[in-house]
Amino acid sequence: MSKVALVTGAKGGIGSSITQALVDAGFRVVATYYPTGEKAAQEWFAANNYSSESVRLFPLDVTDTNYCQEALATLLQEEGHIDVLVNNAGITKDTTFKRMTAEQWNAVINTNLNSLFNVTQPLFDSMCKKGNARIINITSVNGLKGQFGQANYSAAKAGMIGFTKALAAEGARSGVTVNAVAPGYTGTPMVEAIKPEVLDSIKAEIPMRRLALPQEVAAAVTFLASDAAAYITGETLSVNGGLYMH
Repeated sequence: MSKVALVTGAKGGIGSSITQALVDAGFRVVATYYPTGEKAAQEWFAANNYSSESVRLFPLDVTDTNYCQEALATLLQEEGHIDVLVNNAGITKDTTFKRMTAEQWNAVINTNLNSLFNVTQPLFDSMCKKGNARIINITSVNGLKGQFGQANYSAAKAGMIGFTKALAAEGARSGVTVNAVAPGYTGTPMVEAIKPEVLDSIKAEIPMRRLALPQEVAAAVTFLASDAAAYITGETLSVNGGLYMH
């Protein structure tokens, strides 16, 4: 019986690499997308030559509690089990705090932090009953060190780390590990579209003088999803090239 992994934000820069890495590791991946984005999701599916056996597209609004409860209950009935959950969905709405609107604050908190409850809570009991399950939350270096102009994003990503530790304590006796991966600046299409001079200044601050590859972040996720990581829980694995050491 194949292990099943659910990945939120599956077709983003990092999400796509996580999906591919888990498929390569033998998982059947349930790849979520925002319900109005079906056409883009289908195009992404086709571009990666996925089969319906390896990847299942699944519409999910991670900000809607009731939607998630109903949709994930149905998913559990259809798939039978979820062995790995990767909470990767996230957005940014950057601006200085004094200029930040309530909409910018709430949008980021709802998508990046409240989604952890919305997606994880409907699955957690079944994962505990089955045992040997993994929850992996994609946080950020800026949740560890903070970042100018990202009070909303840094707050949400720091909250993810606290959530990870608390849930790890609850899941441990059932063999459910809960860990976080904190990427630094990563070479996704969105980041690489930044003006070259700005990108050069970012790289200059990183001891390794380069961006992370999305595949390097995905490799950290795949390790934490593996049987080899069964005794690791409540941890945050930084993939940031030495940008922030703690």
